[in-house]
Amino acid sequence: MMNKAGAAARGRRRGSPDTRREILAVARRRFLSDGYGPVTMRSIAAEAGVDAALISYFFGSKKGLFGAVLGLVANPPEVLAGALPGDPATLPERVLRALLTAWDDPEGGRPLVLMVRAAAQDPELGRLLQEIVENELVGRIADHLAGTGAVSADVRGRAGVFGAQLAGVIFTRHLLGVEPVASMPRDELIARLAPGLRAVLYGPPRRSRPGPGDPAGRAARGRPR
Repeated sequence: MMNKAGAAARGRRRGSPDTRREILAVARRRFLSDGYGPVTMRSIAAEAGVDAALISYFFGSKKGLFGAVLGLVANPPEVLAGALPGDPATLPERVLRALLTAWDDPEGGRPLVLMVRAAAQDPELGRLLQEIVENELVGRIADHLAGTGAVSADVRGRAGVFGAQLAGVIFTRHLLGVEPVASMPRDELIARLAPGLRAVLYGPPRRSRPGPGDPAGRAARGRPR
């Protein structure tokens, strides 16, 4: 009769630091070889010889596992997920603030910058990062817009341009360090960028007739005819 110790030895491995490292090694290899989409938590667990629940225990989700594989303190899909719920009208401000807070952070932002620079030099990592941006960032924004009913036409296109503008902000501020954007206070940068991003998502604001005290009204009246 088989004893309990023998049964446990032939079963799935329990959690330990070594097990966590093995999961990360398997996940990195699978993400780089197969891409983000096709890889499942169950397939990683099978290859690592652990139960899929153990991966959830260590990393929370597939996105959490991806972030851990890249050594990220702030995982972009998770950052975005936390910013989406709320008033659709203030979505640009929430996403910008979450994004800039993550990238501006001295500890968490450095691995993000290193990830993008590595992706520019490594085609496999670049392809993987492209897939993440398209599916987990642009795709999630598009799904959110469709779900709120705030946008009905060309949801994917709007979300794509929105994502491109966000990427441009990060590239300018953190990879190139272009001034004055690189050192501009976060609140000021958000205030300057949000109206344009809002127009990308929802279209230009409806024009209203300016009142006598409105600066736009004064400017309009002062224009040469």
